[in-house]
Amino acid sequence: MRRNCLEKTEEEPLTFLGNRKNDIMIKVGIFFGGISREREISFAGGRTVYDNLNKQLFEPVPMFVDSLGHFIHLDWSYVYKGTVRDFYPPVSSIPSELQGFQMYVESLGKLSEEEAADMASKVGKKVNPSDFAGLFDFAFLALHGPYGEDGNLQGLLEWYNIPYSGAGVLSSAIGIDKITQKKLFTDLQLTTPSFDVITEEDLSSDKINTTFQSLKDKLGMPLVVKAPRQGSSLGVSIVKEDNVEAFHKAAKKSLFIEEVEQSFWKGLDEDARVRYIHDFTDVRLGIGLPVYVLGNDDLVIYDPKSLLEYLNEQLISNNKEIVALQSLDAEEALLIEEHIKGREFSCIVIEDENGNPLALPPTEIVRGNEGVFDYRSKYLPGMSRKVTPIDLPIEKVREIQLDCENLYKKLQFDVYARIDGFVTADGTVYLNDPNTTSGMMPSSFFFHQAAEIGLNPSQFLTFIIRTSLACRIRSGKNTRVAKPMLKNLDHQIEALSVADKQTKKVGVIMGGYSSERHISVESGRNIYEKLASSDKYEAIPIFLTGSHDQHELYELPINIMLKDNADDIKLKINQALNGEKHDVLVEAIQKAKPITQKYAADACFDPKTLNYDLLKERVDAVFIALHGRPGEDGAVQKHLNIKGIPYNGSDVDSSEITIDKYMTTEILRKSGVFVAEHMLLQKEDWLSNPSAAIDQVEKDFRYPLIAKPADDGCSSAVMMIKSRTQLENFAEAIFRESDEVEESLRIKLDLDKNEEFPSKTCILVEELISPLDSDHFLEITGGMLTKWHEDGSRTYEVFEPSEALASGEILSLEEKFLAGEGQNITPPRFSPNADEQKWISDAVRKDLEHVAKELNVQGYCRIDAFVRIWKETKRVETIVIEVNSLPGMTPATCIFHQAAINGYKPFDFIDSILDYGIKRTEAKC
Repeated sequence: MRRNCLEKTEEEPLTFLGNRKNDIMIKVGIFFGGISREREISFAGGRTVYDNLNKQLFEPVPMFVDSLGHFIHLDWSYVYKGTVRDFYPPVSSIPSELQGFQMYVESLGKLSEEEAADMASKVGKKVNPSDFAGLFDFAFLALHGPYGEDGNLQGLLEWYNIPYSGAGVLSSAIGIDKITQKKLFTDLQLTTPSFDVITEEDLSSDKINTTFQSLKDKLGMPLVVKAPRQGSSLGVSIVKEDNVEAFHKAAKKSLFIEEVEQSFWKGLDEDARVRYIHDFTDVRLGIGLPVYVLGNDDLVIYDPKSLLEYLNEQLISNNKEIVALQSLDAEEALLIEEHIKGREFSCIVIEDENGNPLALPPTEIVRGNEGVFDYRSKYLPGMSRKVTPIDLPIEKVREIQLDCENLYKKLQFDVYARIDGFVTADGTVYLNDPNTTSGMMPSSFFFHQAAEIGLNPSQFLTFIIRTSLACRIRSGKNTRVAKPMLKNLDHQIEALSVADKQTKKVGVIMGGYSSERHISVESGRNIYEKLASSDKYEAIPIFLTGSHDQHELYELPINIMLKDNADDIKLKINQALNGEKHDVLVEAIQKAKPITQKYAADACFDPKTLNYDLLKERVDAVFIALHGRPGEDGAVQKHLNIKGIPYNGSDVDSSEITIDKYMTTEILRKSGVFVAEHMLLQKEDWLSNPSAAIDQVEKDFRYPLIAKPADDGCSSAVMMIKSRTQLENFAEAIFRESDEVEESLRIKLDLDKNEEFPSKTCILVEELISPLDSDHFLEITGGMLTKWHEDGSRTYEVFEPSEALASGEILSLEEKFLAGEGQNITPPRFSPNADEQKWISDAVRKDLEHVAKELNVQGYCRIDAFVRIWKETKRVETIVIEVNSLPGMTPATCIFHQAAINGYKPFDFIDSILDYGIKRTEAKC
């Protein structure tokens, strides 16, 4: 007879796997990654759950699901990699000829069980479902798409008597299938966009014109084309042009078919072809690998190198006009919908403790274009705006909430769901695409709307686990396990609510007024969440805005802290201070009062104005999560020093140097450190005689060169300049007098629609660092931690650096800081030979430590550099680019990967940084 370790008999008392003091701690297996195209968002979401679970109630157990469906009990250090591809498949498992490409494990072809287990052993341990009960008590599902939110895993967990989060088997199966949803909508008489279903056969050359005309007659134009079993708007297009070619192109996108034409391929140089292969294999941007070759279905291409070679062979050598490829995981039917012109919203529906649905304040999705609210728009800050609640009369908002609650009940959803929809100009509410799993990114609707009822991410996750246990009990399955677990959890929640908290209060300062203020908010929120889920600190979010002459400080409630970006936060602060309270939010807070009182009894909903004097009374220490000016320039540190408030990072003198890239490189050059050749192009010289100013640059530098602000944070307005005209455009933009860059100039500089470009008084011009005659050349970024000793001395713990891989010419802000956007390999690939790897790493880290000491860096820092290696003579040159005294602390930043190798979980790393600052201040006093 199969027994679960949580079952209770008369002979043995109930015990859970984890124990904390005399209480019973629940071990939570977090399932993330997965088979679907949303694996990177799932991986990032799983990390969010891992970090934000209340460590006084739960012990997180990372359960990584690879893209072949294997379950891997992951070593915790890999949780903090930026993307799945950063660690899996492990570099040592990738054939040497493929190591120049990013890939997923399926690109290695068919693996035996032994090969899969061996690969898993390098990052953790491959386990079978029968092993689950020995590893965790409860499963938290952060998977998306097929095999994650479709009922498959839910059924598997039920078979093995493991309670799990979220929807059950039936509602999960409904939630993943858009065609089934639409049919149920019709049967239940729910208002939804009109639709039709077509198959691949309807797109054949003899049928496509008839198909297109039939769809237009039934649904009108534009048409929305959807892959029916994908999440996150993957495989979704809007057909606006009334021509069959545009429709066919959209349909092929939803069927995950890619056609490569000879004229297109011949127009790409070698580097551009490699970049195309990179995008093709990225499951968020392209159709991914492996693929069938249409017309030759027996031929399957698994890896990027083979794909590149096949396209070159067919389109160049064999002079073929077109190659058509289709994903092995393609859809066979398509959902076609009428296009609803209206305001788009998303609403999270949760359950109260009696199982009744409660719709949270719906969020309007505001985009800067008429496109789809797609994968990037959903998960990258700044790609769209989320306005909560949607700005409509309260009666209409109530109608949306009531409709969402009604849909939730009729489709028999459990625990929570995210329901999307539209409101048209005439007030009609259309519901569409209910999802039984929401994104778990810090910027997702899931946390965004929960904050409106006062719950921070840690509290909301506790609520979801508790509600999930109650739901599993109501299902009548495995109640002997779930009932005592729920009873224990309720007891622990109650005990925590009345416990006398002995914690240090840490103000997390975020925001600012530089072009990096939005990244600062991402860093600040991450620090807040790490501290808030611990039992050592009470995290207090502080927003800084104002100007160089006057810093404005505000203590934030959680709902404002989780707004989209720094500008939204500032707007909400001003509205709150002016007494503006939205009736929908007031009503939501009242309806959710029993939930809030249980999980966040001390919740606050209004910002508080602070100054540095009041800050001194409010906190024991400060974590500065600012980037650029102010923050990295010593300005905030001066105020904190005057008030005697401990803080993270370097003191004033070092910060004033490292913010100035020109001064930094001058000091380092004089101390014997390799730096790029550099000069300053001053605004006054440019305004006086632009042509002469450019002539001076061209006298000392060849194109391509690097141009960037001399005194701003990393990757802010950094460009590779390839011509005189491009340098003139760059100078015109950065030396402008107006607030915004003119549209014509934005186009010339290829700036994204929402990309900010700072106005400065000088440009730092640098040579483009090249390999020269070295054997190996790579870009790295290295972090470190300093430790305070009783005698006042400090030592440096220099981490293994990371190899930074840019998809374009320059590493972007997104690649450095946003989950899933960049690739960092830690440790870097200095050499495949272990002995060579060690001596090169030692030499590079010695150089980085020398830089930190020379600049008097304290607490922690990140140093960006290029490395040239000559193996025969054992010579290494570390060419330093810049030093960041307050490096980015977003969840995906590579300093966390590096710290993990040395045994620091993110909380431990942050704790060590704060400990140094506190001891430094104590020594001064």
